[in-house]
Amino acid sequence: MELKIAVLPGDGIGPEISKEGVKVLDSIAERYHHTFKYEYGIIGAAAIDAVGDPFPEETMKLCLESDAILFSCVGDPRFDNNPTSKVRPEQGLLKMRKSLELYANIRPIATFKSLLSKSPLKEEVIEGADFVCVRELTGGMYFGKKFESDDKAYDTNVYSRHEIERILKVAYGYAQQRKKHLTVVDKANVLASSRLWRKVAQETAKEFPDVVTDYMFVDNASMRIIQDPRFFDVMVTENTFGDILTDEASVITGSMGLLPSASTGAKTPLFEPVHGSWPEAAGKNIANPIAQILSAAMLLEHFGLKEEGNEIREAVEASLEQNICTPDIQKKGMKAYSTEEVGEWISNYIKSK
Repeated sequence: MELKIAVLPGDGIGPEISKEGVKVLDSIAERYHHTFKYEYGIIGAAAIDAVGDPFPEETMKLCLESDAILFSCVGDPRFDNNPTSKVRPEQGLLKMRKSLELYANIRPIATFKSLLSKSPLKEEVIEGADFVCVRELTGGMYFGKKFESDDKAYDTNVYSRHEIERILKVAYGYAQQRKKHLTVVDKANVLASSRLWRKVAQETAKEFPDVVTDYMFVDNASMRIIQDPRFFDVMVTENTFGDILTDEASVITGSMGLLPSASTGAKTPLFEPVHGSWPEAAGKNIANPIAQILSAAMLLEHFGLKEEGNEIREAVEASLEQNICTPDIQKKGMKAYSTEEVGEWISNYIKSK
């Protein structure tokens, strides 16, 4: 197979982990005789510094002309600590999602046996936890009408029936492929937008009688993720709730550096780690590249390359079992490996099979 991949390293640790994701894709291409062509674009703070726009037209054009996007992260403390800044790195990410109509964010949460001790939760609680969060990505407060002054500010949480129906159908598709259990997360006891979510979900559930559908308020869901993560199979929710819940769920594995994601919709699909840019670690070669590498696996699987995706997952599992780990997940007393060393090890493992 031949794929043109837009690579957007972004900010902070992005360039370092991006390099390892490409390295692993090259190993797959060599072993399975695929051709992956890469073109690089700027986004986030790097793009603001270069051209004054966090998602410039050239990057948009590159994304539209590519088969897939391998994205890393955006964010810079220069903007985080300046509430008066009118242009921010994160605006580039939101603009990209909206422009490409990437309305479905897929975030798998799964534990690794060799890393159960790294989780802040008890091993008996998290062992075997394996669920998928389907997050609506282009609606809600992130994109609703906003107002801000010195004395008043608001963000509008707007959803249409169409937006809710299409993300629910994505979620039911995943549930049908898994354990046939879908949890719809909302705040229907307080929010009008959530009541529409629940109404549409109850109507849509009738189209999928083979799936058990239950409903949970977001505060309850946030507790249940910690108390009993094995309860969940597929979870679907709106943009803001999904952002918060998936970050919370990431601690189950022991590190955000382990979790990939995919964003799909009308145009070019995007694959990215769930973590941020960790600017304090930029250039230190200590960031965990596994989430980026597993995002590359999701990219391959999106195009039907299941064996190749599994090959990457097997290599990641092997690296963890052999303690080839960056400092965030390495066991006490064991050698911590660099970003580059972990990527190289996984790449070589694939080549040696």
